Amino acid sequence: MKAEKKLLVSEVCDHLSKSDYVYLADFSRITVAAISTLRRNLRSDGAECHVVKNSILKLALGENGCEDLDGKCFEGHTAIIVGGVNPAGVAKVLFKFSKDNEEKMGVKGGALSKRSLAVGEIRALSELPSLEVLRAQVLALFNTPAQQLVRVINAVPQGMVNVLQARAKEV
Repeated sequence: MKAEKKLLVSEVCDHLSKSDYVYLADFSRITVAAISTLRRNLRSDGAECHVVKNSILKLALGENGCEDLDGKCFEGHTAIIVGGVNPAGVAKVLFKFSKDNEEKMGVKGGALSKRSLAVGEIRALSELPSLEVLRAQVLALFNTPAQQLVRVINAVPQGMVNVLQARAKEV
C-alpha cells in the first residue's frame, strides 16, 4: 500500500475511533450550504461528518473490525458520521436533516459497537426518546411501587373515616 493511502486509512481510523458507532450517508445531491448546516447540527451533539473514498473506508473499517457492512453502503459518494456519546441523538439529527432537505441525503447504513446496522435499525434508533426522557421514565418506574404501597396503606384508614362519617350522618 502506498504511503498516501496508509496516511488516509490511518486518518479515517482516527475518525472511527472517536465513537462506538459510525453512520454512512449518501451526500451526492446535497449542496455545500446544506452540508455545512448538517455539520453545524451534528456539532451540537458532538458528532462530525467527513467525506471519504469508499476504498479507504473499507480498509479503515476492516482495521476497526466492522467488515460485515452491506456492499451497497459503499456505492456512490459516502460521508461518515462519527463522534458524540449519543448515537440515537445523532441518528435523529440525520433523519430530520434528510426530511427537511426533501430526502436528498440518504442514510446507507452503519455500525454500532462493531455490529452492522441496516437503515431501518438506524431509523428505529432515531425514534427512541432522548436520554433525559428515558431517565425520567426509569425513575417513574422506580417510584410507582412506592406510590401504590402508600395508596394501599392509606386505603384502610380512609375507609374507616368514610364509614364513621356515614354513621355520623345517620344519627
